[in-house]
Amino acid sequence: MQKSALTRREFFYQFGSAVLAAAAALSIPGCLPGSRSKHAADITLNYRGRKPNIIFILADDLGYGDIGCYGQKMIKTPNIDRMAAEGVRFTQAYAGTAVCAPSRCCLMTGMDNGHTTIRGNISPAVPLKPEDITVAEVLKSAGYKTRIIGKWGLGLENSSGTPDKKGFDEFFGYINQTLAHNYYPETLWRNNEKIVIEENLSGKKGTYSHDLFEKEALDFISRHKSEPFFLYLSLTLPHANNELGTKTGNGMEVPDYGPYAKENWPDPAKGYAAMITRMDDCVGKVLAELKTRRIDDNTIVFFTGDNGAGREGGYDPKFFNSSGPLRGIKRDLYEGGIREPMIARWPGHIKAGTTSDQIWAFWDFLPTAADIADVKVPAGIDGISMLPALLGKPQQDHEYLYWELHEKGKFSQAVRMGDWKAVRLDIDKPIELYDLKNDLGETKNVADQHPEIVAEMAEIMKTARTESPLWPIKKKP
Repeated sequence: MQKSALTRREFFYQFGSAVLAAAAALSIPGCLPGSRSKHAADITLNYRGRKPNIIFILADDLGYGDIGCYGQKMIKTPNIDRMAAEGVRFTQAYAGTAVCAPSRCCLMTGMDNGHTTIRGNISPAVPLKPEDITVAEVLKSAGYKTRIIGKWGLGLENSSGTPDKKGFDEFFGYINQTLAHNYYPETLWRNNEKIVIEENLSGKKGTYSHDLFEKEALDFISRHKSEPFFLYLSLTLPHANNELGTKTGNGMEVPDYGPYAKENWPDPAKGYAAMITRMDDCVGKVLAELKTRRIDDNTIVFFTGDNGAGREGGYDPKFFNSSGPLRGIKRDLYEGGIREPMIARWPGHIKAGTTSDQIWAFWDFLPTAADIADVKVPAGIDGISMLPALLGKPQQDHEYLYWELHEKGKFSQAVRMGDWKAVRLDIDKPIELYDLKNDLGETKNVADQHPEIVAEMAEIMKTARTESPLWPIKKKP
């Protein structure tokens, strides 16, 4: 699947700047040759003389059913619900896989996790390779200012996978995803410098990291309001502080329980709800800042989560029905582990109050962003631009979507092909088959009734991935 990495990088870095300069001199709105698609042509790319801004807000361990507009009845999310009312709500959008690092790798690289460098959570963390082209690099080649705020997790300091080596002009947050469990860190990273959070030294809890991320996001929007920007707001809410949870039984670390303080709920449930509502407040402030800076209608904002709700920190996902009608949670390749809320808002381009059943996944974000920015994508990626679906136009579909999972000593796989969903829980386990159109909760395994579909799924599971020495298939003795 992957083409020559050197050729791709040479294209972006040896020729990209020269083409940009030539395009600017000729007043050509596109920045790379042959890049202007029929979908991008429908967009006013020269609004106030600049391309559209792109903001991608990513929640951490958010269940499909945790947001009001996806059926949540107890947790308050008015801003995200309003975002859906002003944009499009996707009901069949998928994360990269069921745990964070490989899921985020799919998001950044446009590859499914049968082809990505990072396919699981292991320590020490596996970094992105020099040849892994990210969405930030693609957008930077088109003249965008790029920033990540929050949780990175795709390469530690001094590795080949640091944000500055992956196309981000600015970085503020946790470079180590394990340390991101702590919401009152003594240190964070600003670009390549570790900075001290004085208020949190010696075990004090003076500054909540999410509040810093919110402040940094608003500042970035304000500073770059007059030029095209890409903001990857990679939040840690509502992920549990796993270590605190182990010690106390309640790892839902939040300054206060907000509107849920007086509810007769277990403390972890109060904390989980408070974290989601705090995140919702942040989304509202981001949208308000865009209006204040008068760039609201030239900015597309995405909101989603990296995998299903977790059981860490003492929280029981059943309490709020976090998976909604879906089966499974984080670390499951059933729908509850990988299907996520996905909302996109872009006034004047995306029709307000719409719902779409378009099937798409994290690896589609890179080509979608490239199409929005009118820039060419790297060769050999797995993603498809979803810009037509965003604009309510006819959309090309995937032949299938593929996931794999390397957790708990098992090698699990899943495939979605049309309305069929296949799941194999380990290399020596039989393939389960579900008809999602008639069985959204994956309650009836119909593999015995459709041997021809099972055989096709088995072939996809065999061929849809490349071998990796870091992620070998461990066959049972």
